[in-house]
Amino acid sequence: MPELDLTPELKTATEAARKAGAIQMERYERLETIDFKSEKDVVTEADHLSEEAIIEAIGAAFPGDAFLAEESGESGELADRLWVIDPLDGTVNYANGIPFFAVSVGLCVEGEPVLGVVYDPTRDELFTAARGAGAHLDGKRIRHPRGKRMSDSVVSLGLPSMGFGRQYREIRHHVRITRAMGSATLSLAYLANCLLYTSD
Repeated sequence: MPELDLTPELKTATEAARKAGAIQMERYERLETIDFKSEKDVVTEADHLSEEAIIEAIGAAFPGDAFLAEESGESGELADRLWVIDPLDGTVNYANGIPFFAVSVGLCVEGEPVLGVVYDPTRDELFTAARGAGAHLDGKRIRHPRGKRMSDSVVSLGLPSMGFGRQYREIRHHVRITRAMGSATLSLAYLANCLLYTSD
């Protein structure tokens, strides 16, 4: 794939994620509706409104692009450019007043991921990454450290409760401690930022 200038896409994705985050904070701990997708999974009006805001913002800037979104599924014509959106990752946390959730927006071009934005509205922290431009937290470049030991690590672990006891114990033996945070997107952003360090 040739080099891409993703500056306009990153700007639009960042603005869209912040709009979604603002919607979530307006309704945080003041929800009017909570619906069940399944016995354990929920969706709120904030999920739907956030997703609509993201799609509207990106669609206005890039009208030929397609979308794959958590709540509405696929939309737009089949295209080489696909935006992948989880408008509120960590809805169970959100619906229960636990401040650990995030907005996630990514772009794939010709089937390859080229850009990602994760926004934590409770802390106003923005993680971004773009092909050829590195990864950033609030505009500061994230770089690799040296000498990190597995035994010093806090590991975010999302194994199902049944059938993984041996694997869980094995992992737990080699790290400092494990945590199940409730937002895979934000946990992955934290993983990047913990394995790396922020440098000016």
